[in-house]
Amino acid sequence: MPKFHLQFKNSLPDYQPYLPFPSNSNLLVPGGLFIDPCFPSSLLDLVSPFKGSPPSKNTACVSRRQKRESVAVKDLFFLSVSLSSDGLVSEHKECQLQNELNKKNKGAVAQVKQKVRVTRRGAVNTTKHLWAGAIAAMVSRTFVAPLERLKLEYIVRGEQRNIFELVKKIALTQGLLGFWKGNLINVLRTAPFKAVNFYAYDTYRKQLLRLSGNEETTNSERFIAGAAAGITATVLCLPLDTIRTKLVAPGGEALGGVIGAFRHMLQTEGFFSLYRGLVPSIVSMAPSAAVFYSVYDMLKSAYLHSPEGRKRIQNMRQMGQDLNALDQLELGPVRTLLYGAIAGACAEVATYPFEVVRRQLQLQVQASKMGALATGLKIVEQGGIPALYAGLIPSLLQVLPSASISYFVYEFMKIVLKVN
Repeated sequence: MPKFHLQFKNSLPDYQPYLPFPSNSNLLVPGGLFIDPCFPSSLLDLVSPFKGSPPSKNTACVSRRQKRESVAVKDLFFLSVSLSSDGLVSEHKECQLQNELNKKNKGAVAQVKQKVRVTRRGAVNTTKHLWAGAIAAMVSRTFVAPLERLKLEYIVRGEQRNIFELVKKIALTQGLLGFWKGNLINVLRTAPFKAVNFYAYDTYRKQLLRLSGNEETTNSERFIAGAAAGITATVLCLPLDTIRTKLVAPGGEALGGVIGAFRHMLQTEGFFSLYRGLVPSIVSMAPSAAVFYSVYDMLKSAYLHSPEGRKRIQNMRQMGQDLNALDQLELGPVRTLLYGAIAGACAEVATYPFEVVRRQLQLQVQASKMGALATGLKIVEQGGIPALYAGLIPSLLQVLPSASISYFVYEFMKIVLKVN
C-alpha cells in the first residue's frame, strides 16, 4: 500500500472515552470518513486518530445522546482526506469557521453600506437632475413671459386685434408688469413640469437603451421616451396649469390668487375639475414631447457623429479640466440654442390644435361641459380650421426663445451640478 502522512492539529494525546474534546480546547470536531467497501480494514486503523485505543462504540462516534454543551467549539478545524486510483492522497485543510463567519458578516455589512452609498448617490443625482430642469424652466419662462401672455390673450379671450395693437392695449391698461401677469403661477407650473419632463425623458431613454442592448438610442426609442415623459409630467402637473388658466381668464382677478382659485374650484366644481382636459392634454403633450426631445436628440446625434463634432469632442477631451462650463457643452452654446429652437418649433406646429382644444376645455363650467371632440368641432364651426391655430404666431415667437433657452440652461446646469 502506498505510504501517506496524515496530520491532525491539536489532536488528543490520550483517549478520552465519552468526551473526545475538552470544553476548553480548540480542537478538531469529530466527523466521519466514508470509504468504499473494497478497501481493507487496515486502512481504517491508519486513518483513525485514536489508534491503539480499546474498541468501543464510543470510539467510532460521539453518542447522539451526548449533550452538545459538552463540546464548546471556539475555533473549528477540518481535515479532508482524498483517495485516488494512484494511491492515498492527503490534503491538510485548516479553516476557522468563526473567522469565516466574521468575514461573511463584515462582507454583508459592507454590501449594505455600499448599497446605501449607491442609493444616496442616486438620490442626490436625481435631485440635481430635477433642479437642472426646474432652473431651465424658471429662466426660460420668465424671459418669454410677455409672449406667453400674448398667446393666452388670443386663445383664452379670443382677441382679434393684431399683435402691435394688443401690446399697446396691455401696456396702457396694466402697465409694464401686465406682461408678466400670471408669471408666478406659470413658473410654479412649468418648473416642476419641465423638471419631471427632462428627468423622465433621460430616464426612459436610458432604460430603453439598456433593454434594447444597442450602442445608441434609435429614433423610435427617442419618440417613445419623449411621449412617456410628456404623459408622466402632464399627469403630475396638470392641476397647476388649470389654476393658471382660470386666473388669466375673464373674472380670474376676483378669485384671489392661486390659493383662492384652488379653493373656488374645489368648492364649486370638485377635485376632478383640476384634471379637466386631461385626455386632450395627454394627447397634446405626448406627441409634443416626443417631437421636441427626439428632434433635439437626432440633431445632436447627427452633429456628434459628423467630422466637426468628433473633432470638437476630441479637443474637449484633450483640454480636460481646463474648460469652463460653457466650453464643456457638447454642441457649443450657439448650436445648443439653435437646436433647441428648431425642436421647439417642430413640436409646437405639430401639436398646437390640441393646445387650443385643451385651453377651451379648462374654461368650461360643469353645466355646459363638452367632450374634447365636441369642443374641437365647435371651434371649427365658429372660426374654421384657422381657429385651431389661433395665436400660433405669438406662440411660435414665445416657443422659439423658450425652447432654446430651456435646453441651453438645462445642459449648462447639468454640467454645473455635475449630473451623471
